[in-house]
Amino acid sequence: MDMTCCSSSAERLAGASRPATGVFNACARSPFSRSCVSFRHPSSSAGSPIPIVRAAVADNITSALTSNIWESFPDSDADLELSELTAISPLDGRYANQVKKLRSAVSEFGLIRYRVLVEVKWLLKLSEIPEILEVPLFSKDARSFLESIVTSFSLADGLSVKGIERITNHDVKAVEYVLKDKCRSHPELEKVMEFVHFACTSEDINNLAHGLMLQHAMHTEILPAMEKVIESLRSLSHEYADIAMLSRTHGQPASPTTLGKEMAIFCYRLEQQFMKVSSIKYMGKIAGAVGNYNAHVIAYPDVKWETIAEEFVSSLGLAFNPYVTQIESHDYMAELFDAISRFNNILLSFDRDIWSYISVGYFKQRVKAGEVGSSTMPHKVNPIDFENSEGNLGLANAIASHLSSKLPISRWQRDLTDSTVLRNLGLVLAYSLIAYKSTLRGIGKLEVDQARMKHDLLECWEVLAEPVQTVMRKYGIPEPYEKLKALTRGNAITKEGLQRFIDNLDLPMDVKTSLLKLTPETYIGMAVDLARRV
Repeated sequence: MDMTCCSSSAERLAGASRPATGVFNACARSPFSRSCVSFRHPSSSAGSPIPIVRAAVADNITSALTSNIWESFPDSDADLELSELTAISPLDGRYANQVKKLRSAVSEFGLIRYRVLVEVKWLLKLSEIPEILEVPLFSKDARSFLESIVTSFSLADGLSVKGIERITNHDVKAVEYVLKDKCRSHPELEKVMEFVHFACTSEDINNLAHGLMLQHAMHTEILPAMEKVIESLRSLSHEYADIAMLSRTHGQPASPTTLGKEMAIFCYRLEQQFMKVSSIKYMGKIAGAVGNYNAHVIAYPDVKWETIAEEFVSSLGLAFNPYVTQIESHDYMAELFDAISRFNNILLSFDRDIWSYISVGYFKQRVKAGEVGSSTMPHKVNPIDFENSEGNLGLANAIASHLSSKLPISRWQRDLTDSTVLRNLGLVLAYSLIAYKSTLRGIGKLEVDQARMKHDLLECWEVLAEPVQTVMRKYGIPEPYEKLKALTRGNAITKEGLQRFIDNLDLPMDVKTSLLKLTPETYIGMAVDLARRV
């Protein structure tokens, strides 16, 4: 294939209108490409290339093709107020109602409020240390005042913090300034307001706030939703325990099972991962700028700071991490998100299996009045809930994967790359929550089509080759596997054909009778018991 290059934009533009004959010429003089190539068709003559198409991707042509359609929209679009319709993320738009209960925990307001809680409780802790004479034990009134700052912290207070942050360009410092300002209104606290944020680096406050946020969201929303999914599958396992179903390995008919037992597998697997997710310890530190209590010790050398830190972190319901840099190492977060991902992957596999069972007719879906399955095919009832769940689980796992691989890594004693990543903790939880709710909705619409399952079973008598050859082995009949392979592989096996084969075997009569009574519906092993035990 011959290649030539145009010499100018004018030649490219002129060539674009020439008659098509034998050469494809692609010209790209855009900011992204500085090449222009003509391709000679093998059937063209050996002379100069004759252009058949010239595709010029120059700036002026790109502009002409698009015509800046968006310019017809009102200029005010740039200033659209945030709402469910204008939110960039569907978590705050289309799916906002499904995840709204997470906002109090993992929104920026949630983070600010937990920072306030940590700062206030640290000041209260300092007042309980006898060696710190400058912060005497607070009166009941002072303690109540400080505690009320936390319990009454409002959106207006959060906006005050954001207002100060616009000046300081530092979110934690803004919290400190707001707290100091509140302390000024109380005579006892005004005297000690410089001990707000005492000996702390920002990450002393942040890591504890993030731990509390995650713990809050997990225990109030995510873990309960996981449990609902597990219990829903347990119910399916028990309800469908004895409904025989054709198995498929490699997409081909295999030994029969029951629908309930297949549901029990997912129930058990999810339960195992649920236990791992729920056993994660949320860690915390308050050890200063590089984890050595440098500022603490220089100010009050007689205080047992590590003991104080452990008591404080534990009082928040977090596990104490004694070995840290400026940041808590986030290893527990990696464990948490990996465990959530495993739970999600199992559920994703369940979604796909149910989708496939719907596809082959083993499940029907209850129709809701007014709903539309397809914009052009009126008959369609699509498995949209399981598809929605699958998509959102994929998003959750993609973000979780980045969090778990990035967060444990920090340069030397700290870099800032974790800061922006940590602002996305809520995305993993929100996408997961949407998926769990979608799966539950989908399960609620399912109806089993036992007739379809029975039809498929009775079309596959070859699946009884396994029990027949196994019994043949027991009674010493030579080459049992090979004989059944010759009978069944690639052949259409009928009930009558298989029974003739059994009749001709040298087996005790009672054994033959037992095999002759066997059907694909009854050859299900311990499936019923396994389904009911989960």
